[in-house]
Amino acid sequence: METITCNGSGDSSTIFYLTGIPSLPKSLFLPIFFVFLLLYMLILMGNTLVLVAVVAKPSLHKPMYFFLINLSTLDILVTTTTVPKMLSLFLLGDSFLSFPACFLQIYLFHSFSCSEAFILVVMAYDHYVAICHPLHYPVLMTSQTNAVLATSAWLTALLLPIPAVVQTSQMAFDSIVHIYNCFCDHLAVVQASCSDSTPQTFMGFCIAMVVSFLPLLLVLLSYAHILTSVLCINSQEGRSKAFSTCSSHLLVVGTYYSSIAIAYVAYRADLPLDFHIMGNVVYAILTPVLNPLIYTLRNKDVKAAITKIACPQEPKNARKP
Repeated sequence: METITCNGSGDSSTIFYLTGIPSLPKSLFLPIFFVFLLLYMLILMGNTLVLVAVVAKPSLHKPMYFFLINLSTLDILVTTTTVPKMLSLFLLGDSFLSFPACFLQIYLFHSFSCSEAFILVVMAYDHYVAICHPLHYPVLMTSQTNAVLATSAWLTALLLPIPAVVQTSQMAFDSIVHIYNCFCDHLAVVQASCSDSTPQTFMGFCIAMVVSFLPLLLVLLSYAHILTSVLCINSQEGRSKAFSTCSSHLLVVGTYYSSIAIAYVAYRADLPLDFHIMGNVVYAILTPVLNPLIYTLRNKDVKAAITKIACPQEPKNARKP
């Protein structure tokens, strides 16, 4: 029987092999590549359109849309961290990642995912102030305050995964490590280690609690106050306007946590390995695909700005030939 020898921590000779979707026939690799390519192009184009629309339209230079710019930027970054490698895997069979590349991917993916959760909390707070304290909104949500809130969300998310990533990189690995995923995910890498994975699994669980459930609780708390304030509004028109203001954000929050739920159920349930992998892929792609669609379809101001960019109208006083 062959003995498995584990390398020391941080050994640059360690190579990570991404299995992709193990039971997927090779004949389907090309169709899956085009599906992922289409989704990636939709993510890039949709979120870039939102960015350009908000920056180019002076009427959208408001706190809500400032945070939307952050959200769209994160959608582009989080998918660019993972999807290009997935495309290379299905088109070229490029399944290998070096030790530094794998851990850089882990760090960036989880950092940007955490940032998205925190930005959603900041957006919920913005809605809370706008609806519950409208008279104080210009004072509370200044440009400086918005910058501090966004910067805090980014910095916290960039720092939070560092301990888990550093400790995981110090675990013992075989010379060729099989990662049962389409990209380097923290849990998949921990499970592939030769070391005892219990401490790292527990740390990952604790971080997941902080970046998933704590932000969700803050969002729910904000909307509990918002709902209380809306129910106190006498006019039907006022209530409708308040709900309309929050609808896009609520849909984005629902999409984000639905993707987390899908990944968690796929991991915890007694399902084939392929379902676990697809759960992670859904988590990585679903929200960035739907966010620009939600804000384009549900938000009249963003929809009008994007329509103006995509279909510029000829000036009325233009001379006819």
